[in-house]
Amino acid sequence: MDSGDTAWMLSSTAFVLFMTLPGLALVYGGLVASKSVLSVVIQCFAISALASVIWLSVGYSMAFGESLFWFIGTLENAFFLGIAPKTVHPETPNLPEMVFVIFQMTFAMIAPAIISGAYAERMKFPVVLVFSGLWSLLVYIPICHWVWGGGWLEQMGAMDFAGGLVLHANVGAAALVASIIVGRRLGFPNEIAPPHNPGMTAAGTGMLWVGWFGFNGGSQFAADGEAGMAIAVTHISASASALTWMILEWITRKYASLIGTVTGVIAGLAAVTPASGYIGPIGGLILGASASLVCFFAVGIIKRNLNIDDALDVFAVHGLGGIIGVVLVTFLALPLFGGQGYPVEGRDVHVQLGVQALGVVASMAWAGLFTFIILKVLDRVMGGVRVDEEDELVGLDLAAHGERGYDI
Repeated sequence: MDSGDTAWMLSSTAFVLFMTLPGLALVYGGLVASKSVLSVVIQCFAISALASVIWLSVGYSMAFGESLFWFIGTLENAFFLGIAPKTVHPETPNLPEMVFVIFQMTFAMIAPAIISGAYAERMKFPVVLVFSGLWSLLVYIPICHWVWGGGWLEQMGAMDFAGGLVLHANVGAAALVASIIVGRRLGFPNEIAPPHNPGMTAAGTGMLWVGWFGFNGGSQFAADGEAGMAIAVTHISASASALTWMILEWITRKYASLIGTVTGVIAGLAAVTPASGYIGPIGGLILGASASLVCFFAVGIIKRNLNIDDALDVFAVHGLGGIIGVVLVTFLALPLFGGQGYPVEGRDVHVQLGVQALGVVASMAWAGLFTFIILKVLDRVMGGVRVDEEDELVGLDLAAHGERGYDI
């Protein structure tokens, strides 16, 4: 074991936890109406706690245990059995396995928490918990095994350094399906209150930006030059995306908004996630600008043209951002753009592009199908997934949690 690598990974674990609590909670809290700010914050906390217990009981073992038909892991490490302070994981012999375990736990926590932005302000809290637990078991854990745990996509050489397939494309598909099934908020699209606290959202985005250094840099599992490069391209992509979003707002609306700028930051961070270990600075610049361009117009198309109420633009920003990164890494990893090359030496660009596309289709199809099934079943067995109209008008803070975010 290497003490320097271990110290870096412990720090990265804290960084990624910081992304969810309080980072994502503050981002989402500022974006919703003031009457529902606490509801999205408690969802982030509750989902994180639930996902952690699932990871302890069966999640880690099923995601990273010995592979069954390259599809799912065994239960040999359920409840972390066999993992002692000096045990090492075969893939990371420089680290104690428990450090690897808790680092990966933070990814399992943030994935279902991000989805909560799609159905914000209108899903019953018990349904949120049951849905998030089942989604973690049936969607996140299998796809995590496919890509990182020795599964079939990893065997094919799919490139996903820190979660474009495992997290963003997967989460985006789930968010889109959940938005459609739960239905539009009352008054959508013309009478929806604007984000009640842009400053809160900006503070949370700053925490995400910092935490993403652990998200991507930690995925190298070593304190080395590759981790440094991953952090560098992460920052460049976020910066390029923020500037691109500001320029697009200036061109189309004659002003640059705070909400738009921080949304651009998140789009760039999502896009660079799968590519960060394979590209160079030029690739980060291209990726950030490309993601912002696509996500900027997607936000409007999904809401105005498709009339889908993805409340906090999870699919348009996280989903499409991640997909862009998964696809473009095929080209940006080439030495022409200062990239590090492919994990499968000598592979043709067309073959790698096909593998990346297959990964996107497979992960999104799996996530979309099981999100649909889970919510339809819960709609029947839990008396509906959506809160009553009166509760939605009052706001979920008071109706579901008996508290107020603001007493004015």
